[in-house]
Amino acid sequence: MSSVPQSRPWDVHRLPSAEGKTFLITGGNAGIGYFAAEQLAATGAVVVLGSRDPAKAEAAMGSIRSRVPGARVRHLRLDLADLSSLKTAVAGLDVGRLDAVVHNAGVALDAPPRRETEDGHELMFGTNHLGHFALTQWLAPLLSAASAGRVVTVGSFAARSERLDLGDLQSTQDYRPKRTYGRSKLAQMCFGFELDRRLRAAGSTVLSVVAHPGGALDSLTPSRPPVCETSRGERLRALPCALLVQGKAAGAWPVVRAVLDPEVRGGQLWGPRVFGLRGAPRREPVPSHMADPGVAAGLWAASQELAGTDARLGFR
Repeated sequence: MSSVPQSRPWDVHRLPSAEGKTFLITGGNAGIGYFAAEQLAATGAVVVLGSRDPAKAEAAMGSIRSRVPGARVRHLRLDLADLSSLKTAVAGLDVGRLDAVVHNAGVALDAPPRRETEDGHELMFGTNHLGHFALTQWLAPLLSAASAGRVVTVGSFAARSERLDLGDLQSTQDYRPKRTYGRSKLAQMCFGFELDRRLRAAGSTVLSVVAHPGGALDSLTPSRPPVCETSRGERLRALPCALLVQGKAAGAWPVVRAVLDPEVRGGQLWGPRVFGLRGAPRREPVPSHMADPGVAAGLWAASQELAGTDARLGFR
C-alpha cells in the first residue's frame, strides 16, 4: 500500500521560510500590521512597512530588529488618504516583483464630526477602502511579476453586522462613526472577494484573500515599546476577556497564514478558530452579504469612479 504524504498542521510558531520574497504591509508600524510584520520578518522575507509617519516606522523597525536577528525590514512612505501620491509611493518600492501586499492600514473614528480626506472623501471610507483600491492598481504589475502574488485584505469582525448602502457609500446622508467604520471594512472585504473573481476570470496567477483578526484588544497585546506598551495591571484586568478574545499578536495569525500558506486559495476568508474571535487561524465560510455579486459590481464601479482607476486594475 502506498501512503499519500500529509502536509504538517499549520503552526503559528513555526512558519515556513519565505527567503527571497518581498511583502508590503500597509500600516505596518502599529497594531495588527506591526505584529504581522514581526512574524513575517522571522521567515527571512524582506518586509516593507507602508506608513505615512517615518518616525513611527523607524520605531517599529527597531523593535522588529531587536526581536528578529537579521530581520530585513524597510520603510515605504505611504499615505492612503492621498490618492494622488500612491503612484509615486509605489515607484519608491524599487523592486522587480512583490510577492504579497497586506491591505491592513485603517482609520477608526469614535465620535463625530464627519471628516474628509484632501480628495474630499469621507475619511474612513476614503482611507480604508478607496486608498487600498487605488493602491492595488499601482501594485498590479509587481504582483503579476511574482510567481504567485497575493493581495491579502484585512477585514473586521464588525463588518458581519453591516450592510453597504450603495447610495450613500460616504455617509453624507447619515453619518454614525462606528457604523461608517464597519461599512468601510465591509467595503474592503467585498473588494477582496470581487477582486479574486476578476483575477480568476482574467486567468491571473495573483490570488486575493481576505483575513480578519477576530477580537484583538490592546490590553491582551504583548508589549513592544515604544510601538505599544501594556502594563501588568492592564493585562491582569483583561484576563477574563481572554476567554473570548485575544491580543493583536495572535490577531495577526490569520493574516500571516493568508500570506504564507501554500494551501490557501483565492476568494477564501481566514479568521480565528474559536467563534471567529480568538485562537489559531482557520478558513471560514464567506458570509453571503460579503460575496453578493450585485453589490460587489456596484461598489467596484463607484470605487473606480471615485478613485480614478482602470476597470481591470492593471493585472495580467
